[in-house]
Amino acid sequence: MARREKELTGKQKAAILLISLGPDVASSVYKHLDEEEIERLTLEISGVKKVESEVKEDILEEFHNIALAQDYISQGGIGYAKSVLEKALGAEQASAVINRLTSSLQVRPFDFAKRADPMQIFNFIQNEHPQTIALILSYLNPQQAGQILSNLPQDVQADIAKRIAMMDSTSPEVISEIESVLERKLSSTVQQDHTETGGIESVVEVLNGVDRATEKTILDSLEIQDPELAEEIKKRMFVFEDIVTLDNRSIQRVIRDCENEDLLLAMKVSADDVKDVLFRNMSQRMAENFKEEMEYMGPVRLRDVEEAQSRIVAVIRRLEESGEIIVARGGGDDVIV
Repeated sequence: MARREKELTGKQKAAILLISLGPDVASSVYKHLDEEEIERLTLEISGVKKVESEVKEDILEEFHNIALAQDYISQGGIGYAKSVLEKALGAEQASAVINRLTSSLQVRPFDFAKRADPMQIFNFIQNEHPQTIALILSYLNPQQAGQILSNLPQDVQADIAKRIAMMDSTSPEVISEIESVLERKLSSTVQQDHTETGGIESVVEVLNGVDRATEKTILDSLEIQDPELAEEIKKRMFVFEDIVTLDNRSIQRVIRDCENEDLLLAMKVSADDVKDVLFRNMSQRMAENFKEEMEYMGPVRLRDVEEAQSRIVAVIRRLEESGEIIVARGGGDDVIV
């Protein structure tokens, strides 16, 4: 690689690359950039006077290698990309390409595990400390995490859910160590990155991916350990807008059990699809009355709307717990047919 090419900034390389590719390709690239990026790149291009052919060739080669790496990553992950590039470019150059690419992609910890079978991960982590399991689950996608949590012993499920909810940030060293162990077990390679994870939203996503029986077991246990946390998780697990996921019979039952005033307030600022599904499940007379009242209803406080929606969600959870309606969740047992 030319000495001069090593000294160029990323923006300068991008400018030279677009010049080398020609105006037609450059204009196509511009369509995918925002105004600020276009302005910065155009400024760089205007500052380019003369480019040595050797420098141009090196930049084109670097771009080609990075494009190849991205393609390999999409096929089989970073480990696969690195092994292929090492055969083609040698270990040193392959590492340089992968490092540049992964730093720009900001690959999250345990990214390699997202392509693994949940039960394979479960087999490797089931005997780990609950805090370790919680950390790993918080980085997986909700469906994976939910399936793994469902298969763990009931006496540890609530503890792990609580640990996910209470998790803040974890030191990069700890993440790296745990990741490396799991990485070796799954025979993969990954580029470490440090990001915050966990929290209530994370455990809500996980619990939304488990079956109803597992969810109830975990929440019942959490209510004993930490009633406030359990209540906060419950409130976030089903939001008012999710009412569109209910079947018509369930929506009609919810409407019947809710106060009209709460329904009016909740629908006041809701999306059109939410209003439509509720209107379709009301009698024609009730729907017409609601539309008329909403039209003449003055401004309402957001807090009043949110409280009304929360009361409706509470009705939905009560009806679900009593088995009178079905809320579809993760897992085949909850598919409505």
